[in-house]
Amino acid sequence: MKSLARIFLMAILLDCARAQTPMQRPPDVSNKALITKQAPAMMKQTSVTATTLRKLADDYYAWRNENYPVRSSEAGLHTWDNRLTDYSAGKIAERAAHVRRLLDQVRAMKAESWPKDGRIDWILFRSQLEEVEFGDRVLQFESTNPLVYVGECSNGIFSLRKKEYDTAHNRALSATARMKAMPAMISQGEQNLHKPVKLYAQLAIQSARSIDPLFRESMSSLVKDLSDSERNDFEKARDAALGAIHRFADNLETRLPQMIDFAPMGETNYNYYLKHVLLLPLDAVQVEMLGRAELARYRALEALLADPSMADPNPARSKNIPPDQNSFLKAYESREQEMINFLKSRQLITLPDYLGPFQIRQLPEAFKPTSPGGFMNPPGVYDKDPAGFYFIPTYNPESKNFYIRAAIEDPRPILGHEGIPGHFLQLSIANHLPDEIRRQNQNGVFVEGWALYDEEMLMRTGLYPEGSAAQGQILRLSRYRAARIGVDVNLQTGRWNFEQAVKYFMEAGGLD
Repeated sequence: MKSLARIFLMAILLDCARAQTPMQRPPDVSNKALITKQAPAMMKQTSVTATTLRKLADDYYAWRNENYPVRSSEAGLHTWDNRLTDYSAGKIAERAAHVRRLLDQVRAMKAESWPKDGRIDWILFRSQLEEVEFGDRVLQFESTNPLVYVGECSNGIFSLRKKEYDTAHNRALSATARMKAMPAMISQGEQNLHKPVKLYAQLAIQSARSIDPLFRESMSSLVKDLSDSERNDFEKARDAALGAIHRFADNLETRLPQMIDFAPMGETNYNYYLKHVLLLPLDAVQVEMLGRAELARYRALEALLADPSMADPNPARSKNIPPDQNSFLKAYESREQEMINFLKSRQLITLPDYLGPFQIRQLPEAFKPTSPGGFMNPPGVYDKDPAGFYFIPTYNPESKNFYIRAAIEDPRPILGHEGIPGHFLQLSIANHLPDEIRRQNQNGVFVEGWALYDEEMLMRTGLYPEGSAAQGQILRLSRYRAARIGVDVNLQTGRWNFEQAVKYFMEAGGLD
């Protein structure tokens, strides 16, 4: 159990984190009437300076997309699918300097007299740049986090595989080109890792040693149309890439005894991040107090359940336990329509006509070390395919994993958070915003804030019966997140070491 808590804590570190009465007339969020769309009159009032800001933002996004080709592929932009990010020391410094110059330029803008929409865009774009600059200046992941390089490999292939945006043949050729570049990229990564952190290295080792199925079995459907010479080229590149990745893991393992356990950013940097990146009017002390208050609140709400054990998912209470993985995925996905019908019947949210399907998939082995509970993939900001995915852990009815146990008993709370009306709906709507700065905004406070809001909205409006397992899940997950606040603040400010964080999380988090 302690090892599971460690995994959850390490995953948390990679992220650096009431319902209202339903409106009588639900808002129209169709393509024709998004509530955030600016009227022509507002556009005419926008000052030249605000227009300059938006042009700067457009240029920055184009520069970013080209400099981070794997990130672009993940976002649905497939212009550079045959490339990996350049992690040479010179290129890292060049990118950091470019962002710093742009941030200084944006900070110097006098936005006080701009129309409201211009001021909002200035705040949001500045925070986007602040996040990148903070990573370059404080976190320095290229020299501290080996997951940067393993993730470049796994995401570089996964982003070509998960959607059929092009022919299998062309995607296989892109995969070949990327795999050919991986040994050199991994070698450069080893040179860059001057001060690797043990926690990140341990995750990178696990991910690297789980990556083979992603490069082999999952690619089988892409290589079927390759010619003999192309297939030979693909297999040669694949084997060389996997060899380099496994050697990287072996070398990291030999270096573990010399690595520092964890490198907190410190309270000053943490407060800076809260204010300038997350745009929160709180400091570390206040956030930690908020976490403690919320933890006490949700523990009390759990205790007030008629049967407090309902907060701990138990598959034995389920009427139907899926016999296998495919049945589990189908049963999970089938509950989404039930939730959509509830939203429509209560007139809680209008679902836009462009909304795509939300599909449940099995979590690839390569991502299990960093995402033990699974993860959601929305349609990318440049994606032409509106489908989204939730990747869930491998099915095992005997599993102690909270998310598997919860999904067997009642998957709706997790579906509500990840799918509709949660992240998938929210980010699908965000992708259709006419304002590019807001379309590109990925602030976790906004993204997670909506998903947590809709959990309680569904609970308070009657989807989950009083005292039910679903209600219990909501309370337990809220308790878990409150515990995460304590972990995050106290680890990153340096008040706790990792063992103290594990002990607190095991006692307070309440998952598994």
